[in-house]
Amino acid sequence: MTSEPADKQVTVELADTLIVARIRGQPTDAVLQECQAEVLQLARHSGIRKVLYDALQMDPPHFSVPWAQRALDEQLVDMKLRRAVVVPNSKLAFLARLAFGEGDYRVFYEDAAAARQWLIEPEQ
Repeated sequence: MTSEPADKQVTVELADTLIVARIRGQPTDAVLQECQAEVLQLARHSGIRKVLYDALQMDPPHFSVPWAQRALDEQLVDMKLRRAVVVPNSKLAFLARLAFGEGDYRVFYEDAAAARQWLIEPEQ
């Protein structure tokens, strides 16, 4: 368990063989950049390339924010990540699909256990 301040919007930590990134509140481009930087730093340090994005406490962002995530992903030429995104509603699911585009990811509705299972399954 981390000792992050309660008002911190992004928490990134190792949980067994996964990186777990939690995003709370309404994200901005800067929040996404912070999250991406922390995920990449942990992935490089640990060698783990499977990431669970927990967006259950995230508010819908401005419509431009998913495009900012897509631009960040386009910069990932040296690292392949498998990602699961857990969302509370269809609006965030739609925005997650815009944000991650063609990457190796899957969106899950309120089911973190299924997301974890999908991440640990062998890739096919």
